[in-house]
Amino acid sequence: MMDQIYTGVDVAKAWLDIYHPTRGAKRIENTLPSVRNFARSAARERVWVIFEASGGYDRMLRDGLEAARISFSRVHPCQARDFARAIGVIGKTDRVDALMLTAFGQRMQPPQTPPGSPTRQPLLAKITRRRQLVEMRKQEVTRLQQTIDSEARSDIKTLILLLERRIEKVEARIAEIIQSSPEPAETDRRLQPVPGVGTIVATTLIAELPEIAQQIAERSRLSLALRQFPETVDSVTENGSSEEEGQPSGPPSISPPCMHHDIRRRSERSERSCKTQKSQ
Repeated sequence: MMDQIYTGVDVAKAWLDIYHPTRGAKRIENTLPSVRNFARSAARERVWVIFEASGGYDRMLRDGLEAARISFSRVHPCQARDFARAIGVIGKTDRVDALMLTAFGQRMQPPQTPPGSPTRQPLLAKITRRRQLVEMRKQEVTRLQQTIDSEARSDIKTLILLLERRIEKVEARIAEIIQSSPEPAETDRRLQPVPGVGTIVATTLIAELPEIAQQIAERSRLSLALRQFPETVDSVTENGSSEEEGQPSGPPSISPPCMHHDIRRRSERSERSCKTQKSQ
């Protein structure tokens, strides 16, 4: 039986850096034709592809691999960075990252990422459209602030109102899509109580970073369970708690700092959109 071949792919907006253990490194465009060619080549060798979750930039790669039925692992960036530090990789370039991801696959043999939910593509489309509408609304609000002519101001206000109605309709449709499938609906329900995670951030995570969304949701469930059974927490504290290590007691945090940073970085556009709406 042949050993499994792992290939690391570093994802950027415009290109993909690929490292094959025998053929070395190469760069291709992050476009549908290039991804399809790569997927066909990977399918012939039965390659297992390793790449980091990177929000929307890895969407085309993931869809292409799923369509070609290629095994892949979409790993959390924190895992990849921790592994790089453990093996002494200090430099950070796209090519080095691809090589590191190949090594990560060979040594760690991460589990296969399950196929995306059937609601994922419609949800991604609606989230993208909402961002576009919010950006258009933001531009019109800026024009309104800079315009003196009364007729022009009236026209701008009418357009802003129209955009607000369109945004509301898209948001309602997003909610419908999430509730139409049990798994996204349950993840959304668990994410809502998490501090700092509102409706927009939750839906963005579910659509673009489902693995992270599920991790946060699970941590939220465990945290709530511990709050319901404080005697369990007290028992843990007495037998070797975080207090002995100089750390505050209480339920575990919802997510590690690295994950918080990742969420903020990858959903910052949605958060800015949300803040813009609230402030106006």
